[in-house]
Amino acid sequence: MKSDHRHELKTNELADWLAHFPQWVQENRSTLIGAGVVLVLVIGVYFMRFYRKDVISVRQQVQLTHLVTQIPAQKMAIARAASQGTDQSVALLPIAQDLETFAEGSRDDRMAALALIKRAEALRSELHFRLAGAGGEEVARQIAQAQNSYQEALTRASSIPVLAATAEFGLGLCEEELGNFDRAKEMYRAVAQNAAYDGTAAQAGAANRLLTVDDYRGAVAFKPAPPAPEGASIPTIQIPPAEDVFFEGSEPVAPDTNSIAAPETAVGEANEPASN
Repeated sequence: MKSDHRHELKTNELADWLAHFPQWVQENRSTLIGAGVVLVLVIGVYFMRFYRKDVISVRQQVQLTHLVTQIPAQKMAIARAASQGTDQSVALLPIAQDLETFAEGSRDDRMAALALIKRAEALRSELHFRLAGAGGEEVARQIAQAQNSYQEALTRASSIPVLAATAEFGLGLCEEELGNFDRAKEMYRAVAQNAAYDGTAAQAGAANRLLTVDDYRGAVAFKPAPPAPEGASIPTIQIPPAEDVFFEGSEPVAPDTNSIAAPETAVGEANEPASN
């Protein structure tokens, strides 16, 4: 009975509240309108924030892809120009500058680290593609810029094995290009032996470079070509003169070799009796 009585009381309270609800709304209209406006604003800001974040992320991805793909395209153009004796290696420097600007303005550590790694690659490639070569001070200055980019990329992507391994491998390449081969080998060994980098292309590259780095310590010297032997002659091909070709109608006919007498020396040698 008590349970039924409690249920009846709750039902009566609900009915009474519903009966007085319009009056309660009228009395608290201002408060309800204000709360509704605040709720709508909160929901709008929430969705706009995440929508804007997604839009910016997509735009940055497109921009970074465009910058990164410019590097191999410029390398091909520079190589073609070099085959014609024209040095266009400087075209890589504006790309490096754009990648640095992108990294500075990006809040995404992954994209910023990739931009910094590619900036360092562009700086190093520009030195390699120069036809005239760069002086020691200029090489040191530009490699130092590449090292700073690799180091910053390593800082921003330390928890991303693919990017971290690539940045460390790049630092080793910089040391090798500066002639610090022992330091380069230490860095290659660290990347090759780091279990966190297993399966990355940079780890495989470091292991391979570790095996070959000593081959680049000294300058490559080519032996001079051997002198030509005395009395050596260049073989020639003899073409019969035009008058030895006869024509029957409009078609040329090769001469009958049987009707052409052999040189006297050859005949004499052929008729000589064989010595016993």
